[in-house]
Amino acid sequence: MKKNSDEDSESEPDDHEKRIPFTPKPQTLKQRMAEETTPRNEETSEESQEDENQDIWEQQQMRKAVKITEGPDLDLSYSSEPQTVKKFDTLISLPPVNLEIIKKQLNTRLTLLQDTHRSHLREYEKYIQDVKSSKSTIQNLENSSNQALNFKFYKSMKIYVENLIDCLNEKIISIQEIESSMHALLLKQAMTLMKRRQDELKHESTYLQQLSRRAETSTNESLAVDEKTQWILEEIESRRSRRRQARTLSGNCDHQEGTSSDDELSSADMTDFQKTQGDISQDHKKIFEDVHDDFCDIQHILLKFQQWREKYPDSYYEAFISLCIPKLLNPLIRVQLIDWNPLKFDAIGIKQMPWFTSIEEFMASSMEDSKKEDSADKKILSTVINKTLIPRLTDFVEFIWDPLSTSQTTSLITHCRVILEELSTCANEVSKGKQDLLKSVVVRMKKAIEDDVFIPLYPKWTVENKTSPHSKFQERQFWSGVKLFHNILLWNGLLPDDTLQELGLGKLLNRYLIIALLNAIPGPDVVKKCDQIAAYLPEKWFQNSAMRTSVPQLENFIQFLLQSAHKLSRSEFRDEVKEIIPILVKIKALNQAESFIEEYHLDHLKSVIKEV
Repeated sequence: MKKNSDEDSESEPDDHEKRIPFTPKPQTLKQRMAEETTPRNEETSEESQEDENQDIWEQQQMRKAVKITEGPDLDLSYSSEPQTVKKFDTLISLPPVNLEIIKKQLNTRLTLLQDTHRSHLREYEKYIQDVKSSKSTIQNLENSSNQALNFKFYKSMKIYVENLIDCLNEKIISIQEIESSMHALLLKQAMTLMKRRQDELKHESTYLQQLSRRAETSTNESLAVDEKTQWILEEIESRRSRRRQARTLSGNCDHQEGTSSDDELSSADMTDFQKTQGDISQDHKKIFEDVHDDFCDIQHILLKFQQWREKYPDSYYEAFISLCIPKLLNPLIRVQLIDWNPLKFDAIGIKQMPWFTSIEEFMASSMEDSKKEDSADKKILSTVINKTLIPRLTDFVEFIWDPLSTSQTTSLITHCRVILEELSTCANEVSKGKQDLLKSVVVRMKKAIEDDVFIPLYPKWTVENKTSPHSKFQERQFWSGVKLFHNILLWNGLLPDDTLQELGLGKLLNRYLIIALLNAIPGPDVVKKCDQIAAYLPEKWFQNSAMRTSVPQLENFIQFLLQSAHKLSRSEFRDEVKEIIPILVKIKALNQAESFIEEYHLDHLKSVIKEV
């Protein structure tokens, strides 16, 4: 029953809803606020009163809603303190908004975002580079030897270099002594031959002068010749006979007396020379016989520095090793050059020498190891040539070379050409050693012209007979001068043209050879001599096709050719004129040749000029 009553009570309305009010209902907050805000004496209509109350109530509800949203835990109980009510200002409005303002704000925001993005990208790239650099550093550190190994290597190199320097300092005295001995031996031989030639020339010339005076006085007295002069003349004729016999056996019949070098030594002198040279060679081989190859073999020494360059290139180049290597190798290269004689035709070329090939291999490996195009190791060979090879070559030129020897001159020029070409490819700068070498060549040739050229002039009756001693001596001396003329012009390409023209044409041709030709009897022999002189002139002097006049220093020679042609045209040797015209054409004396052809109506020789 109780359960049923409960259910009935739940379905029925509450008691307070059925309650009948006997007293006035208490005023609500809305009514009280309306009473307080409305003045008592103001008479308003009932409708306006209700509207105002309605507005107040709506404001209060809005405030409550705001407070509930801002603080859910707010205590809603009434406070004992009176609360002030703020009116909501309905006149406040938001700023005007349009699309341009929105677009501008969006663009500003986009720009800021883009700047931020770029800044982040830069930071990202920097971090990437830092990561790569760190990885590379780690890799290098992992691949490189540790500090202990580095220290061990540098210490071993320091000890090796110190020992090498000590060894070379100890041996340099012996090297200098052996060099001096070999130089003194070669100098003694050269001075012996030069003195013998000058003494023989003096005695033979004196003998012929005495013979001329005796012939002029027409005395039948025998010419008194001292024993020394007689012995010298016999010795001269003996050597000439041996040379003639050797040429006959070799089939060389086209030879002019006076063009031989005449540098034969007596058997006793040759034996002494060879014995002394052999002793010096044996001594020089003993210099490093007690030294390990690591301290005397150039290839082993360069291998040590090559290992340094491969393992630690930075420290190698910072130590300027390329400047030290030529100084370290200098004594060892000088030892290899003790037996080298550039005046001998069978002397080994520098490119076949062991030191040259070792340095070339070292430089070639430097090109492969170093990425620098201007690697300092490229100049090692040029420095060695400048500091070691050229000074030795200059000594040979100044003291030992005989410019009258064609074989010595040819061999010397061959070696000089190879050395200077190699030097020009290794270094672009002007070499002081090269200048000193060429200057010494010029000085030595000037001395040879002054000391060794002697062409005597005898009365015509003494030289008409080609078998007379006067004629033979004069012919030998003339061809000796022509040989020196040829040897001087062989330096074409190494010495400047103006220098060669001054030496060969100015000092030798115009001063000696032309005078001898002017005193010669016109004939085929004179034409042959002129043709030989023209054949020795360098072709490059006359390669300009526009040339109509020859080299100024050849003017005397051209005038002599024209004079000879005039004489021959009126003599029994008129056919020899056709041999002179090609000589004029070769030396580019075209105007003179044309004038001569027109003067003597030699129309058949015009084709010679047209071929030029």
